[in-house]
Amino acid sequence: MTARAGLATRRSYRLALATAGFFTLAAGDFWRHLLSWYGWGAIVVLLLTLAIVEMARTRLAVRRLPLGLAVALALMAASVAWSAYRLESTLGFLATLATTVFAVFLAKGFTWSELVDALVRALRFALGLSLLFEFFVAAFVRRPVLPFFVDYSDLEAIPRAFYWSRDLLFEGGRIQGIVGNANILAMIALLALIGEAARRAAGRGTIAGFAFWTVVAVGVLALTRSTTVLVAAGAVAVVALVAWLARRAPAERQPAITAGVVVAAAGLAAAAVAFRAPLLQLAGKSSDLTNRLDIWHDVLALALERPVAGWGWISYWAPWVEPFDDLAVIRGVTYLQAHNAWLDVFLQLGVVGLVIVGFFALSTLARSWAYALDGPRVDALVPLALLTALLVQSLAESRLLIEIGWALLVIVSVMTATHRWARA
Repeated sequence: MTARAGLATRRSYRLALATAGFFTLAAGDFWRHLLSWYGWGAIVVLLLTLAIVEMARTRLAVRRLPLGLAVALALMAASVAWSAYRLESTLGFLATLATTVFAVFLAKGFTWSELVDALVRALRFALGLSLLFEFFVAAFVRRPVLPFFVDYSDLEAIPRAFYWSRDLLFEGGRIQGIVGNANILAMIALLALIGEAARRAAGRGTIAGFAFWTVVAVGVLALTRSTTVLVAAGAVAVVALVAWLARRAPAERQPAITAGVVVAAAGLAAAAVAFRAPLLQLAGKSSDLTNRLDIWHDVLALALERPVAGWGWISYWAPWVEPFDDLAVIRGVTYLQAHNAWLDVFLQLGVVGLVIVGFFALSTLARSWAYALDGPRVDALVPLALLTALLVQSLAESRLLIEIGWALLVIVSVMTATHRWARA
């Protein structure tokens, strides 16, 4: 094998590892439903091990990390000391640390173009398998399907939320795909659209491939009908357009444009809160935000019992430990998140955590905006678009704190903090 062939093989392997990692981060529920938590854990350990080996082999410089990320991780680790559930806090921190390590491997070891290609490839797999899965269930199984390796025989009636697929494809949705959740599947579709648009803008890939997978992603958005993700998609479109226009403006006018964007965003947020009732009615959603108001009320009440430093970091709630075993139970379903990332941070890390994690996210957002204005033309809008989608979703879901949400936040933070760029 020639040296050039060896390099090509190594590059293909690294991109395959990145693709597999993105798929597992985005569709972790698929592995858990198919292979159980143990099977998913084995896959995670394997991918993490391979990533660490690659980091050691290529001697990636990982010492310099964004200040916000380093302090946030330090607080999560320290919270084990005062946690009300120390074992689960330790497990939660280790899960967050593992996600962070893999994300740093991706951020330090690949260019934006390579990362977008790997992300798009992974999300194409997730969307394609989701539609095939739902078609197989609707055409051949013809009844709702439960996750494998889960026993619900002791339940008199199985809640709808427990099903992997509800067999709704031929009825027009809401489909759940291989991840077993319509909102998660919708977010996968939105991230795929961002990636597809970035690749096409850069002239990578074929027009036919772009058109086909764009139609697939839009179709999945229509079949999932996630209001949160549709709002996020609108926000991404508006922010990307404003950033594109600001990028074309003279440099001396960009600070004023940035200030205008901040004021406009604050005004829109205030208007959304003030007119939430008619907006929810227009979107066809209940006034309690699909039971979220009840969950937020209970979570806030618990958080206020330990307002300074919280109950201890746990990331995704452990269903077997107090107070999460009965904190949010609705119609027989125990919900394992606050359905708001910032309320979850307040619950777990208190006001201290809100300040630190908030600084981490906002500083990353600020650098992403700067990158959108002055970064290389090919990938300039990618970090801002991804982060906008995640931050809007964080208002109604806690996915920003786990798996693909946390990984993308870390990737954007690391790459915009440690990669220098010059205005094209």
